[in-house]
Amino acid sequence: MSGNSTTVTELTSQYSAQVTADLERNRKEQDRIAGEIEALQGQLAALRHDQAVLENIQRAIGAPQEPAVTAEEPGTEAEQEAVAAVPAPRAARRTKASGPAQRTKPTRPAKRAKGKAAATTNRKRSGAKKATKSTAETADAASSSTPSTPSLVELVRDHLAAHEEPRSAAEITSALAEQHPERGVKATVVRSTLEGLVARNQAHRSKQGRSVFYTVPDTAAEPSAPTEAAPEQSD
Repeated sequence: MSGNSTTVTELTSQYSAQVTADLERNRKEQDRIAGEIEALQGQLAALRHDQAVLENIQRAIGAPQEPAVTAEEPGTEAEQEAVAAVPAPRAARRTKASGPAQRTKPTRPAKRAKGKAAATTNRKRSGAKKATKSTAETADAASSSTPSTPSLVELVRDHLAAHEEPRSAAEITSALAEQHPERGVKATVVRSTLEGLVARNQAHRSKQGRSVFYTVPDTAAEPSAPTEAAPEQSD
């Protein structure tokens, strides 16, 4: 029993000491805050005294006590009174000028800038027209300078001239169709062309069995045309 009593006594002493220390801290904190409150109250009292003095001076010199600090919005009583005090024509002009959109005449620099922009646009358009015209002329010149496509008669005659041995219509058609696939050369047309050359003495025709061959005439071997003898003059 004595052991338990000792333990309880020690705990009680510890709690008592802690509570005493907490009370001391609490009192000191209250004293500090009370001092600050007294100081603030003194400052507040001084400010109120200064305010009273300043208001007395303000009334003495006749200055407005509380000047308006809010900005007047459009359409307030002050503006309406000012408009009403102005004669009717001036009031109308003022109301019209204070509208949402006011047109202003363009200044001289603006007119000059507008004129320069229009001139630049015209120059660009004329330059584009000239470039188009030049391109068209170049295309025309290129098309005119392109050599004309040879006719079938020229192709057949050149083919015969390039080969010394006789050539049949089928052989000539096959060769020209391979060289000029875009022309769509046909055997019947080639045969008609060859017969036309024979008729004009620009090609010779010869037969070997049932086959017909064509060659270019040898101009050097052709006999010259006989010359007519001049008639004798009678004495």
